[in-house]
Amino acid sequence: MRRIRWSPAAANDLEHIRNYLRDNHPTLSQSTIRNLYAAARSLKTSSYRGRPGKKENTRELVVAPMPYIIVYAVEAEIVQIFRVIHTSQDWQGAIS
Repeated sequence: MRRIRWSPAAANDLEHIRNYLRDNHPTLSQSTIRNLYAAARSLKTSSYRGRPGKKENTRELVVAPMPYIIVYAVEAEIVQIFRVIHTSQDWQGAIS
């Protein structure tokens, strides 16, 4: 089983998502964040379940039915989460 490591950018993404939902859709805030964490945790045991990413050496987990994509990379013992992106964002330049 791999460990999950969140990049500062991914942690920021979650904070922005939570703040946006808290201010605009408060009934969705807690469940959305819980579901995003659960999706990320699932990568501990099913690391390759996401599709190949647009950026080299990354993968993308579409968190359906929500409009979010978790961008990550699989390493020997770690799943590195780079970003949590809303599907309406132009985000390809945001992954290095």
